Amino acid sequence: MAAACARTLGKVGWSLLESPAARRPGTVSSLVGNVSTHGSRRAFGTGGAGVGSKLLSSLRGGRGGRVLGCAFLVGGGLGLYQTVKFSVQHHLHAEGETTKAPDGGLKLTLYQYKTCPFCSKVRAFLDFYGLPYEIVEVNPVMRQEIKWSVYRKVPILMVDSEVQLNDSSVIISSLKTYLINNEKSVSEIIRCYPEMKSVNDSGKEVTEYANKYWLMLSEAETAMIYPEKGMQKEEMKWRQWADDWLVHLISPNVYRTTNEALASFDYIVREGKFGTFEGFFAKYVGAAAMFFISKRLKSRHNLQDDVRQDLYKAVNDWVAAIGKKRKFMGGDYPNLADLAVFGVLRVMEGLQAFDDMMENTKVKHWYRRMERATLNHEGRN
Repeated sequence: MAAACARTLGKVGWSLLESPAARRPGTVSSLVGNVSTHGSRRAFGTGGAGVGSKLLSSLRGGRGGRVLGCAFLVGGGLGLYQTVKFSVQHHLHAEGETTKAPDGGLKLTLYQYKTCPFCSKVRAFLDFYGLPYEIVEVNPVMRQEIKWSVYRKVPILMVDSEVQLNDSSVIISSLKTYLINNEKSVSEIIRCYPEMKSVNDSGKEVTEYANKYWLMLSEAETAMIYPEKGMQKEEMKWRQWADDWLVHLISPNVYRTTNEALASFDYIVREGKFGTFEGFFAKYVGAAAMFFISKRLKSRHNLQDDVRQDLYKAVNDWVAAIGKKRKFMGGDYPNLADLAVFGVLRVMEGLQAFDDMMENTKVKHWYRRMERATLNHEGRN
């Protein structure tokens, strides 16, 4: 949820300072001096074009815009320092407690942002199948932990320190294929998911992967995993639904109001273990930025004025698809669609959006079963 926050705050700050009203001489230096006398502070946010222009139009009145612009810049800079420090500490901790793969199994290292729903999907899969893995928390601003990678997004999963798997759905499909038939190596399996680059409507280059919802199995293996007609297509359909629709409902709901945005950043601050002043700045400036960004996402995805209704409908559609006769979409045990939906929804835990979802939809019983299944590594059996 807060993946590119400090980066966004810096951009917003420059947008505000570069406005005509903010270019009067002597202003910036005096403002920075005033901020520095109150101790170091930091801010978080997520990326998104157009945020600076929205804030600028609402604050173009001069001194207020200059103050907020400096605040965003200082917060972004201090946020960069703190996230680098935290990620380095986390990385060193991970190196000191390397998880050994049992019985000659795969050695897995997951590069992630903890609150990213795509990363949460991968963790849900690994936990359910009881696959040991290391975590390297990536600094969302500098991303130094993945500077060695041409692919600059998370999650990234390294297998035996040699094979790099990108994209959450590719990671899950390739590992599931390997678990069913480990006669093929992961490096051989990953060739079945070729990378495809294209340019989207905004002129931005995007990377996609062919076949990413498919398992690369023989006919006999497919019949064993999907014994009933339509099971495979159903699983693929809902895995894609989780990526293409459900995930886009998260940010507009957790940052729906100013109070919810503040509560969300309380969680982020706790996870980052900020100092008092740093946490204060992160909470209030970051929450303000994300409140505006959530409105932009709401418009982009054509959500209702009350975005909770879209979340409720999506979750109830999911429960209805499972039906009353099955514990999970996979039957008695979760399938890959169950793990994907659970991974996405899990990032809202502890927030008002999650509590409202549990109270106002029919998802609670399925969700609690998924919690137990992943906690107990039931897929290992």
